[in-house]
Amino acid sequence: MTLTRRSLASLIAVAACLPFTAVAQEWPAKPIRIVVPFAAGGTSDILARALGERLQAALKQTVIIDNKAGAGGVIGADSVAKSAPDGTTFLLGTIASHAINPVLNPKMPYDAAKDFAPVILLGSISNVLLVGSDQPYKNVKELIAAVKAKPGMPFASAGQGSSQHMSGEAFRLLAGVELTHVPYKGSAPAIQDVIGGQIPMSFETATVALPHIQSGKVRALAVTSARRSKVLPDTPTLQEAGVAGFDVSSWQALYAPAGTPAAIVKRLNAEIEKIIAEPEMKARMDGLGLDHSPNTPEQFTAFGQSELVKWAKIVKDGNVKL
Repeated sequence: MTLTRRSLASLIAVAACLPFTAVAQEWPAKPIRIVVPFAAGGTSDILARALGERLQAALKQTVIIDNKAGAGGVIGADSVAKSAPDGTTFLLGTIASHAINPVLNPKMPYDAAKDFAPVILLGSISNVLLVGSDQPYKNVKELIAAVKAKPGMPFASAGQGSSQHMSGEAFRLLAGVELTHVPYKGSAPAIQDVIGGQIPMSFETATVALPHIQSGKVRALAVTSARRSKVLPDTPTLQEAGVAGFDVSSWQALYAPAGTPAAIVKRLNAEIEKIIAEPEMKARMDGLGLDHSPNTPEQFTAFGQSELVKWAKIVKDGNVKL
């Protein structure tokens, strides 16, 4: 039998795909661990647990959520970067671990662009400028006036290099005020000190802030994104409040260690897209204030590269240092 050149090429292509297909079909043979590089109770933790529960059912394998907080997400991310690329360990990464800290910290223990295999961009979310309910500030204008009268007001964040930290740095620069950054090991402990009056203000994700805003424990003065948050439609943006050019949004994503088989990365991407499309999960993400647009590992890789360029410029222009 004579094979044409085209049919021979087709057979070679099919044969080349077989090992990758087999890997994807056999995976996962062991429990999966998703590392959350922040304390329990924050947006990353809430999202990881909701996703892990559904992945466990879809993949018929145990999914463990492992919180490794500290250094604005760097400690947890580094542990994944150094994990075996066998499809058992993943990272719930953020703008902090993969866009801000890599350009802010000259002593990073990992290379954000080379030490990970991007799986999927899960969603973006606005931060909120908060003050404790016992604070006298009712709007952004009053807060700015108070800080200018007494420079150095402290603000809390979820950690160095987090989007909350950089929201505060952007506010310092664009509003022309002097602030003192106080980093915490996650969102939950930071907002508790704002509620308790130990620190007057913070920048926090809409997810974490919403229940405390609704209960009256903290007051939302503005959101950091260019558009109003879907979960806080009555809260103005910082641009609307008079801070021109302010636009900072956080994002959540899933990464594997570099070298993880492409077939596993692609299958996990597809499984998560299916989960996010489910009405129940979509409603859960809407409730978290997360906006998701379907994306492939290749598209997410390109997005990550553009974010590194964007934040490198912001850090340089603003002379932002740890």
